[in-house]
Amino acid sequence: MQSQTHIASKDSVEVQQDTLIKKDLLKNLGNGYFPTKYFDIDLRYFIKYNQYEGFRTGFGGVTNDGFSEKYRVRSYVAYGFRDDKFKFGVSGSARLVESGKTWLHLAYTDDLQEAGSSNFLTDKRFFSFFEPRLLNIDLFYKYIKQSIAIEHVIAPKILSELQLATSNINPTYNYQYINNGKSYSEFNLSTAILSLQFNPFSEYKLIKNRLKETSIGFPKFSVQLTQAASGIFKSEFNFTKLDFRTIYEIRYQPESFTRFVLTSGFADGNTPLSHLYHAYPNNINKITIRSRFSVAGIESFETMYFNEFFSDRLTTVQFRHYFKPFNFTNRFKPQLVLISRFAIGNMSNIDKHQGITFGTLNKGYTESGFEINKLIFGFGFSGTYRYGGYHLPNFEDNIALKFTFNLTL
Repeated sequence: MQSQTHIASKDSVEVQQDTLIKKDLLKNLGNGYFPTKYFDIDLRYFIKYNQYEGFRTGFGGVTNDGFSEKYRVRSYVAYGFRDDKFKFGVSGSARLVESGKTWLHLAYTDDLQEAGSSNFLTDKRFFSFFEPRLLNIDLFYKYIKQSIAIEHVIAPKILSELQLATSNINPTYNYQYINNGKSYSEFNLSTAILSLQFNPFSEYKLIKNRLKETSIGFPKFSVQLTQAASGIFKSEFNFTKLDFRTIYEIRYQPESFTRFVLTSGFADGNTPLSHLYHAYPNNINKITIRSRFSVAGIESFETMYFNEFFSDRLTTVQFRHYFKPFNFTNRFKPQLVLISRFAIGNMSNIDKHQGITFGTLNKGYTESGFEINKLIFGFGFSGTYRYGGYHLPNFEDNIALKFTFNLTL
């Protein structure tokens, strides 16, 4: 009898352990990693597509605690079939204090970046099994970047990162920046970036010498200051950028909520187009609605055409309301989402940017629409309409009909 009880207890423990292993695996996959003993394979690099590289494939990852709790090594290599070029990056990190609150990072990258995109250093890793905007982006710049950074948890709810970097920037499109009568089609930058993330209503715990967000609260705030200095390590431009973002959610039920995202950016000085702002457009430059049919993003402007607008000061406001899913069956639970987005911006000295034609957003850009998500295999449908200051004469040009894709592990 004792033997049977012991066997049953052992089987129960094994089942629990197996369940935990599966949960950890799904969590890692959801974060974009496939874990192995010493090295977590990064799923971002396997296969992608864009208008400049065509299909892009690669391999990369990062060492885990099985390798070392004090040191991290990240690396990747990728190849674009259309441009016939290899890209790669390698970085190393060292934990400076035992608590895990301070890390030192060294990195070298030779790759592509979308012109006009702007990211916060303190953002958590973004991963999606499918990146819809990437399919249609054609305006990239090549960059070779060396950087050193210190990441530090100032307080349990305030994360900071300071990065010093030098970069060589080479646009892949026809572009010249005019400054003091001199034309630049390729240039060097030396930058210092200070980024802060403040989540006053989230809860944190120290898990395996790393501070983890255990309870998500809103609002969340991000602020980032960038200073490019000319004359340092052959840097040719001097400019300042200030970026701000806040995210707020109102929860009614676990699956019904309203989400607001406010972003604002300001650039002053000799700032090339590569480091200015777009509003994350996601509409293909084609004539008919059918030919523009693609996949909608989450925080992109679906009716705004790629490369239509650039700004040196930009503010966007996005609203999304998620209704409670329709409970038709256990497996068929589509969800209706209402969407509205607004952007306003402008640009000083637009004549300094030569070789490319674009507008500004000084009249205010507005679009609204809906999504019906999770209709089949994670796919849904969306419709968005463009109106207000940038409403187009041809009615069909203001409409964007697209798939949506939502997959949660």
